Amino acid sequence: MKHNLIRRVLATCIGLVLGLGLWVIAPAAEAFEAPELLPSEPTSIVDLAKTLTSAQKNRLDEDLDAFEGETGWKLRILTQYDRTPGRAIKDFWNLDEKSVLLVADARGGNILNFNVGDAVYQLLPRTFWVELQTRFGNQYFVQENGEDESIIQAINSVKICLDKGGCRVVPGLPQEQWIFTLITSVMGGIICGFSAHPRKPGQVFAWQWMLIFSPLWGICFFSFGIGPVVARTTEWLPIARNVAGFLIGFLIAFLTPIYKAPPTSEV
Repeated sequence: MKHNLIRRVLATCIGLVLGLGLWVIAPAAEAFEAPELLPSEPTSIVDLAKTLTSAQKNRLDEDLDAFEGETGWKLRILTQYDRTPGRAIKDFWNLDEKSVLLVADARGGNILNFNVGDAVYQLLPRTFWVELQTRFGNQYFVQENGEDESIIQAINSVKICLDKGGCRVVPGLPQEQWIFTLITSVMGGIICGFSAHPRKPGQVFAWQWMLIFSPLWGICFFSFGIGPVVARTTEWLPIARNVAGFLIGFLIAFLTPIYKAPPTSEV
């Protein structure tokens, strides 16, 4: 269990780094364009790969239609495998600047791809889509939860953020991401603790050294430890745990004696 959790943490970190360096918000690879695959009746979901059950498809179709009627945002889902309707899908759904097309294709390393309208980008920046793809489309998530859950949770995250007027990050704090923030919080506490070691006789805390090293431990604790948690959830427990991790790291480092050379004896 622990080994799988570590693998998920590493996969999430690597995916975020790679995702920020590559333009992953692009259409999936198209083997064959087949417009005849499109249904004759109007629908918000074209499930060519048969990823969703009939109940899931009907429920999602109703939800997306209702969401479009209430907000004006057009969310569409296309699953494909060997063949794809290709560019005809744009005319079929009349995709515009207020549209989001989720393309699920299991042939790649990450099953999720997004085509996003310009108006959507004003509320959900590129980093949001990178994180969304990395969190719900990676192989570990799909293996544990299934392709259907990958699609459902991704599209629900988009709905939540558009309904609230925009997001800079994906809502929710997965366990592997929280563990990463806990590790950085403890690291910040250790750095702060070592910098606070008294360096003069009678000194309790080396405040000057704490201030000198504050950019380093501050980035670890506030930017990578607390910031991602506050931005993704309103729960207080992860924040309390990270603060406790910082304090424990501080105490361990502060109470660890620093080696000092013994004074030389006078002859």
